Amino acid sequence: MSAHTLSLTSPHTPLLLLASSSSSYPNPNFNAFFSSNNNNNPKLKPTLSSTRTTSLYGHVNRDQDFQLQNGLGYFDSDQDLGTLVRTQVQTLADGSASTRPSEYDPAPDVDYLQELLAIQQQGPRTIAFFGTRNMGFMHQELIEILSYAMVITKNHIYTSGASGTNAAVIRGALRAEKPELLTVILPQSLSKQSPESQELLSKVKNVIEKPHNDHLPLLAASRLCNMDIISHVQQVICFAFHDSRLLMETCQEAKNMRKIVTLFYLD
Repeated sequence: MSAHTLSLTSPHTPLLLLASSSSSYPNPNFNAFFSSNNNNNPKLKPTLSSTRTTSLYGHVNRDQDFQLQNGLGYFDSDQDLGTLVRTQVQTLADGSASTRPSEYDPAPDVDYLQELLAIQQQGPRTIAFFGTRNMGFMHQELIEILSYAMVITKNHIYTSGASGTNAAVIRGALRAEKPELLTVILPQSLSKQSPESQELLSKVKNVIEKPHNDHLPLLAASRLCNMDIISHVQQVICFAFHDSRLLMETCQEAKNMRKIVTLFYLD
């Protein structure tokens, strides 16, 4: 049996047999793709074995992976290509400024230069603290330490009067014994707060009430209160869960207002 016959019928043929085959035998790989010269001789017409097919398929897959990794295979089909590449008629109608696909346009984000300058600022800053009410004891202790450290370094702290995060911020700021550097803005009147919050707020020098929001639901009043706090500060520090909708909205609004936002996730 010739080396040529073995290479077509047995997937386990040694490579040495293929290499030692005479040049007079046709190349099966060549004939697999260019078989027009062998149509008249059925004995020399090869058929691709399963091994050859698998090898070809593997090379195709590797080529596709290489293209995807190097940005050469971005379009999967002509239909996808047509949706992203504009025609000459569309270019003439819309102008050359709109020739780029919208997918490549960078989304507007915070002004990084302004943020970098604010971070490098050496002087004290005004900082707002927001956070969830559902706060464990250990987390509250950490927030107290952070608030205390911010006040003793002469930063002015703004927060609200709820339990949890806000209460921890207030306790930490009070420990620094600099009452002028703590401001608490309430969403409604002081009488709307819980007895525990009222007792803690009695020790705060700067408490701003909003009695004109007493008729609003607490969620709506809290949203307005958070926006007011953001307008007074340069930086926002927030402690939240991923599903804390109001806090996420507050952080996004702070980013839109070009504030430095530091968000700590509790989950």
